[in-house]
Amino acid sequence: MTLTRRHTLGLLGATAATGLAAPAIAQNTPLKVGALRFTSHSPSFIALEKGLFADAGLDVELVFFEAAQPMALAIASGDVDYAMTAISGGLINLARKGAIRVIGGGLSEEEGIDGQKILVSDAAMQAGIDAPSKLDGKRWGVTQAGSSFHYMGSKIAQAEGISLEFTPLQKVPAVIGALKSGQIDGWSIVPHIAKPLAGSGAVHIVGDVADYLPGYQVTTLFTSAANAENRSQTEAFLGAFGQGVTDYNSTMIDQSGGQDGVDAMVDLIHKYVYTDRERERAAPSIINGTMRINEGAALNLASVRDQLEWFQSENLIDASITIEDLVDTTYVETVG
Repeated sequence: MTLTRRHTLGLLGATAATGLAAPAIAQNTPLKVGALRFTSHSPSFIALEKGLFADAGLDVELVFFEAAQPMALAIASGDVDYAMTAISGGLINLARKGAIRVIGGGLSEEEGIDGQKILVSDAAMQAGIDAPSKLDGKRWGVTQAGSSFHYMGSKIAQAEGISLEFTPLQKVPAVIGALKSGQIDGWSIVPHIAKPLAGSGAVHIVGDVADYLPGYQVTTLFTSAANAENRSQTEAFLGAFGQGVTDYNSTMIDQSGGQDGVDAMVDLIHKYVYTDRERERAAPSIINGTMRINEGAALNLASVRDQLEWFQSENLIDASITIEDLVDTTYVETVG
């Protein structure tokens, strides 16, 4: 079963109740929370800006990264306490060693909600590559081998019966530069990055990831094994984060506060996303990046299993690693 809006809304009550029942923690408990400067990380921004973390007794500092695997390493080393990002081979291997645990879900592909886009360079488009099926033998951008970009590209290639040449470029800005200059031919990314790139004419949208990976659990919440055993602290974090999720979904997707609510939320998010642009120029990209985050941090376990099996099929992780090694299912509701 895939995670849908109906499922996630139905699960919210149970997870919220768990958060309310959490034992008290020491006030002003210092925490470092890893994030990317993506709209999809807005629940953390909201929880910080609106005092939700502080109300939960947490003194949170955001630490920003440019790719998933460095964030996983920071969790394992103790430099960061909690983070939300895509599952990577590095993260799974760290989980196998007992250093990291997935504790919840973040961003998901959902039918009816604009999701990640498949892009090609302008040079590729001019060469007639106007659909994912025509990328056979072409260069696909990834940050690192075993990243979510690698997973998505491989799944698209498998579905289309084609092969791709995966090109690791370490950081998202480097992938963007390579795509715009034609050094790579294809890539997939969240809409708040994809749409402005396509609008510039330097790249073109040729498909949707959701067509190939319906219900894809794009990002997960994870922490160190030590923090996963600290139930009061972890439940406090999840409770505040979950309130940020609800506020984000209600405001940006359901538009419960009307246009005024959207405008105020864009102002908040702009403090962290597209900070190099004036608000007027940043707003369309922030709005374009709106994708529903799982209410209550519910986790699509079926999608996580599929990702785990793919990493194993590619010999990127040990075949003996199990879903139990990776995921602590005791904190949030799971589907599938």
